[in-house]
Amino acid sequence: MTLLILGLVIFLGVHTLTTLRPTRAAVIGRLGEGGYKGLYSLLAAVGLVLIVWGFGHYRATDDIQLWSPPVALKHIARLLMWLAFVALAATYAPLGKIKSTLRHPMLVSVKTWALAHLLANGDLGALILFGTFLAWAVYDRIAVKRRGDTGAPPIAGFTSGDMIAIAAGTAAYVAMFWLHPMLIGVPII
Repeated sequence: MTLLILGLVIFLGVHTLTTLRPTRAAVIGRLGEGGYKGLYSLLAAVGLVLIVWGFGHYRATDDIQLWSPPVALKHIARLLMWLAFVALAATYAPLGKIKSTLRHPMLVSVKTWALAHLLANGDLGALILFGTFLAWAVYDRIAVKRRGDTGAPPIAGFTSGDMIAIAAGTAAYVAMFWLHPMLIGVPII
C-alpha cells in the first residue's frame, strides 16, 4: 500500500503543480521550459510506475474488501466507462459539440473513470486509488475554473470531431474488454 500511496503523491503532486501558477512559473524560471518539462515527465512516469506496481502488490498481498458492490453498480460502471472513453477521445479529436459541451474533456474522462471504478470495486486499495484520482480531478477542475480557463469554445452543432470522438472512444471501450484482463488482471465481465 505504501508504494501505491507514494506513487499517487508523486504523480498527482506533479500534476497539481500545474495549478499552482506562481510556483510553476518559479520552477520554470529556475529550470527553463525544457528542464521543467523533462523533470515533470520523469516524475509523472515514476509516479505512474509506483501506482501500477503498488496497486498490483496490494492486490496480490492485501486486497482488503470493505463492501461488495451490487451487480447493478457494475452495469452502471460499464456505461460510465464508455462515456469516459468518448470524453478521452474528444480531448484529442478536432473541435466538436462533445468537446465544446464538456469544456475540459480530459478532466471529465478522469472523473468518470474514477467514479465508475469506485462503483464497481469495494476494496480499500480501489477506494484509495480511484477516490484520490476523483478528488484530484474535482480539485483540478475548480482550479481551471478559478484561473479563467474556459476550455473548448462553444459551437452550435455536431461535427466530424464528434464522430471521431464517438468512434475512437467506442473502439477503445470495446478493446478494453479484451485488454483489461491482460493488462490489469481483472475481467470486466
